[in-house]
Amino acid sequence: MEIDPKSIEAVVCSHGHFDHAAGLDGLARTLGPSRLPVLIHPDFWNRRRAVFPGRDPIEMPTTSRRALEDVGFTIVEDRQPSFLLDQSVLITGEVARTSGYEPGFPVQQAWRNDRWEPDPLVLDDQAVVMNLSNEGLVVITGCGHAGIVNITRYARQLTGEHKLCAVVGGFHLQGPIFEPLIERVAADLHEMSPALVMPGHCTGWRAQYAFRKLFGQGMIPPCVGTRVRLGAD
Repeated sequence: MEIDPKSIEAVVCSHGHFDHAAGLDGLARTLGPSRLPVLIHPDFWNRRRAVFPGRDPIEMPTTSRRALEDVGFTIVEDRQPSFLLDQSVLITGEVARTSGYEPGFPVQQAWRNDRWEPDPLVLDDQAVVMNLSNEGLVVITGCGHAGIVNITRYARQLTGEHKLCAVVGGFHLQGPIFEPLIERVAADLHEMSPALVMPGHCTGWRAQYAFRKLFGQGMIPPCVGTRVRLGAD
């Protein structure tokens, strides 16, 4: 990607699932004891497992706070909205669930009170938002467990800006639990009129196809190496 890791000023973790946190190990090995801020929701550390129908539970690796601090990161916990880089980057914190139909991650359980309990909402799921002058909001998600409609609406609510430049990241619409929601999610996001969408990661090819039908050239496939310039030249 031609990005110097030493130029990174902060890390925002979208949520605590291992596939979104394991890269911190490689970053620590590269940077050493940098005291680099790592911004997370307090539920990031939860012990979790996924229980799919007809299958044995799959416990997910859990990130250790002590391990991250020992290798030189500075942990910043917050469930509320916060800012980075002279208030130019907004971290949503815990996302308000307003759509009424985006289910989170229904197969998830968390270890609480000495037992496994249902934990479908993935409350630590958060997004990053930037407001480009004259262009509108850029909303960047990880997995989008909070629901891409919920996340985008919440970004508008927090900023007071309704114009959308881009919605980028994982929309979590892959698999039998989520695929029945594809058409509704695509329609609701289309109604909010983002100039472009880049649905990747856990979105799934069926959802990507649906977005392509609705958005046309406004849907950019997020292929490895793709670069998109947003805002004025």
